[in-house]
Amino acid sequence: MPFRLRAGCPGRALAPLIALFLTAGLLAAQETFRLATYNLENYLLTPVEGRVAKPETARSKVHENIMALQPDVLAVQEIGGADALAALQAALRSGGLDLPHAEHVGGSDPHISVGILSRFPFAARHPHTNDAYLLNGRRFRSSRGFAEVEIEVRPGYRFTLFTAHLKSKRTVAQADQSEMREQEARLLRRHVDAVLARDPKANIVVCGDFNDTKDAPSTRALLGRGNTALVDTRPAERNGDNLPPDRPGWDPRNIAWTHFYGKEDSYSRIDYMLVSRGMAREWLAGETYVLAVPNWGAASDHRPL
Repeated sequence: MPFRLRAGCPGRALAPLIALFLTAGLLAAQETFRLATYNLENYLLTPVEGRVAKPETARSKVHENIMALQPDVLAVQEIGGADALAALQAALRSGGLDLPHAEHVGGSDPHISVGILSRFPFAARHPHTNDAYLLNGRRFRSSRGFAEVEIEVRPGYRFTLFTAHLKSKRTVAQADQSEMREQEARLLRRHVDAVLARDPKANIVVCGDFNDTKDAPSTRALLGRGNTALVDTRPAERNGDNLPPDRPGWDPRNIAWTHFYGKEDSYSRIDYMLVSRGMAREWLAGETYVLAVPNWGAASDHRPL
């Protein structure tokens, strides 16, 4: 998703892309920056309990898809350990995409994590690795943790990026999966609200695999309401669809699915890029999209935004 930086607005960005694309009139030449999010589907270098190592052919297709987006900032989910994130970083660098700054954040799940790679330096890091909630009298930890970084695109301009991988729809014995996902979403929303409490005009992007549809309680909790509600950028395929929505308040019929579930033969939009109202002013909506390429599924069961 692309964003444009507006001159004369220190500390605020000028525009977003999904790939999130922002344009910044900061330097001598016009500057834009692009943010992408991608669930890599078990990007593991070695097998672990219950998960196999990702084949080299699948990892290569992941790299190919990311290279097609050319992001300046990349948020990933279902990355293995810090070594897997470093391997991804090195593979992209060998292809000409250098994202030297890295953040790896885990949670109670010991095998898959979230991560961020960036062309720009991190001004601050606030990893949330041990967030917990009460559900039916039991305490649970957030399974994947939340990454929160402040990214300095240029001197005087920063934005806060959150990435998360909320509880899947896989049933577990301990509690209802949808209630667990909603509680995780509420934990993440509290961190977003803490940033907005310090600065209601803050530039914030919240992205990742939220594992449910837009009308689900967990997604609604994360979107929020009122003056602090986040904006759903809703990336879609660049296939020429341009019809308006059928009804006010509805989304258009363009193709926006991000995940395929083979067991049900279903396609759904469960990956998101949400922006604060401050960031939405700099978002380049026309440059926001879901990557649609042949054999996308050789890389992951998700498509990158």
